[in-house]
Amino acid sequence: MALRCALSAGEAPWKTLSAEELEKHYSPSRWVVRMKAEDVVRTFVQIGSRATQKARATRRNQLDVPYGDGEGEKMDIYFPDEDSKAFPLFVFFHGGYWQSGSKDDSAFMVNPLTAQGVVVVIAAYDIAPKGTLDQMVDQVTRSVVFLQRRYPSNEGIYLCGHSAGAHLAAMVLLANWTQHGVTPNLQGFLLVSGIYHLEPLISTSQNASLHMTLEDAQRNSPQRRLEVAPARPMAPACPVLVFVGQHDSPEFHRQSREFYETLLRGGYKASFQQLHGVDHFDIIENLAQEDDALTQIILKTIFQML
Repeated sequence: MALRCALSAGEAPWKTLSAEELEKHYSPSRWVVRMKAEDVVRTFVQIGSRATQKARATRRNQLDVPYGDGEGEKMDIYFPDEDSKAFPLFVFFHGGYWQSGSKDDSAFMVNPLTAQGVVVVIAAYDIAPKGTLDQMVDQVTRSVVFLQRRYPSNEGIYLCGHSAGAHLAAMVLLANWTQHGVTPNLQGFLLVSGIYHLEPLISTSQNASLHMTLEDAQRNSPQRRLEVAPARPMAPACPVLVFVGQHDSPEFHRQSREFYETLLRGGYKASFQQLHGVDHFDIIENLAQEDDALTQIILKTIFQML
């Protein structure tokens, strides 16, 4: 036991965990204290579905807007009451371990943000097993390119992702925009309870649908990408806010803090915050509330930058 707990020089902390411990650390519902683990995901989807139905019924919107030719390459766009050609765009990528979740149950934040003049976009992507990690990264990147071309007078694009969606947003942070022929007006990234180093997931049940190899994990890990080439052209100007819930697992805490520290070393304007009293799920569920702490941080981030 002493050998397992004592890290050798340069050894990753997660490598000291047994297979059973890794499985637990990367099973977010098992760390929720407010309800039984088996009820967490079902409740999360129900709350998201209700929020989405309300948003669609009460806000001007354009649903299933195609940003590419693929069946899953669609987005829902929600508008404030006042019409304008210049507005901030808040783009959300849902979680679900790249194999579940949908834009159709992810519009938690639409009403509080559109009420303040923000256009909210919920972008879909092809989840596994249909989509591969490489395809998902390409899709969300192209969704941002599409929005910049569609709304060239935007007052800033703010990307937010939850869990697997935070991973995808972090990969967009590292995108090479010259390959896409446009540089989006990115003004902020809000990464919520994300995973930034994928290798620990390879031997867990979460990889059953992904079929992720070591090469896949390394190529699609923003943590590793930053360590290899830390400095990016946008680094000095674009703030990156990394959040984790108090009741997220220790591995989610470790990954979030390490990614934040790596961002700092790369010259990014990064911040890290543990949000008190929330877990991996209600950290996003609560975005339906205008007085929620994260909702207020989002609004403050957007309007400070304008």
